[in-house]
Amino acid sequence: QVQLVESGGGLVQPGGSLRLSCAASGSFVRIYTMGFYRQAPGKQRELVTTISRSGSTNYADSVKGRFTISRDNDKKAVYLQMDSLKPEDTAVYYCYADVLVTVRRDDYWGQGTQVTVSS
Repeated sequence: QVQLVESGGGLVQPGGSLRLSCAASGSFVRIYTMGFYRQAPGKQRELVTTISRSGSTNYADSVKGRFTISRDNDKKAVYLQMDSLKPEDTAVYYCYADVLVTVRRDDYWGQGTQVTVSS
């Protein structure tokens, strides 16, 4: 029904930048909150950032001032600009969306994209 397709991960040196994109497709009524989570090896998945339909944002303390989330409701897409990357940002990043499908709201996840920060 709903698919989230991510792109933009890769290998970058410390201090570098990457931009993640995530686009939703399928049959649904409306997308509410969108965002990104990440999971590093041996660690639990953690919130990175979210953005509401109206544009209100929320960031983990560890990425404040370095990461910027944005969305395009017409394109059903969310973007994550990651600057001043650190080795501890290395993780698989997952796109997330709270989606209304007919009369039910559910959480949907992308397939994940690897971000590696290393010299």
